[in-house]
Amino acid sequence: MADFKPLVFSGIQPTGNLHLGNYLGAIQKFVALQETQDCLFCVVDLHALTAQLVQEDLAQQTREIAAAYLAAGIDPKRHIVFNQSAVSGHAELAWVFNCVARIGWMERMTQFKDKAGKDRERASLGLLAYPSLMAADILLYRATHVPVGDDQKQHLELTRDIATKFNHDFSARIEAKGLGVPMAMGEETVNGYFPLAEPLIEGPATRVMSLKDGSKKMSKSDPSDLSRINLTDDDETIAKKIRKAKTDPDALPSEPAGLAGRPEADNLVGIYAALSERSKADILTEFGGRPFSEFKPALADLAVEKLAPIAGEMRRVLSDPAEIDRTLQDGADRARALADKTLTDVKSILGLLG
Repeated sequence: MADFKPLVFSGIQPTGNLHLGNYLGAIQKFVALQETQDCLFCVVDLHALTAQLVQEDLAQQTREIAAAYLAAGIDPKRHIVFNQSAVSGHAELAWVFNCVARIGWMERMTQFKDKAGKDRERASLGLLAYPSLMAADILLYRATHVPVGDDQKQHLELTRDIATKFNHDFSARIEAKGLGVPMAMGEETVNGYFPLAEPLIEGPATRVMSLKDGSKKMSKSDPSDLSRINLTDDDETIAKKIRKAKTDPDALPSEPAGLAGRPEADNLVGIYAALSERSKADILTEFGGRPFSEFKPALADLAVEKLAPIAGEMRRVLSDPAEIDRTLQDGADRARALADKTLTDVKSILGLLG
């Protein structure tokens, strides 16, 4: 990977309201990454079509994700903030990767199995093939690192498989055109054009669970609004949802091992740790032995302190949609300059004219 310029690609789908899980699992980490890495922050609006083809207001949902990026502190001047559909290279490279990937690879994806259910023949082709588009999102910029949650690690592995097969199949052409980087594949060395992107999974709460059921991931689609803290919730609503969060009757343990078999307790401690940027062990040193009636108010105060400024800034940014659009357009123009270079190289490697 040393011969590929370090670059981070990150993306969030514009489907439903952003919640605490999106912030702790993704956006908070994006803000930290921008201090040490060159980053592209994308609103992956094409991916939203696999979840629901006909959207009530996809444009506004796209603006809301962009507003959350900006409100949380991402700098669109130092880095690139854009929406996926504004750069046609994503779809163009995805078609190439559809021809590189194997159907069996796609059918093994856990998320496809879960979302398609038993009646797979009625699932859209987009739902089956969207990991190729995810691979294109990353590799269009030859990104070397991707912040992912646990549920996306399998898709990143498929991205690496696609890059590996492309590099192997076209190694001689890549070398002949002077576009390659020597890469070891087992005992063989090939000339690779695409990097094998690495996952970035950091922090104590990469997976935030429902406030009503610690065995389920916090979700935009949960029918109960009490199951999640939305990034646009006001102070009183945030505090109320934490007060009503499901717990168990026991006091907090003094060390993380004591959270085993206590999913709701583990979730709330993890949220506190992530919001305060401390470890679970550190939190339990402070609160171990104390009841939830004492811990929840402290968590509510912390959540309000951290999230209220973001909610206020989101409302301010969203009040000027034209400015959001200008930011996204500027980002798309800069992203397109990088993407066009990759597509030119890929077409040359494939033998496509134009």
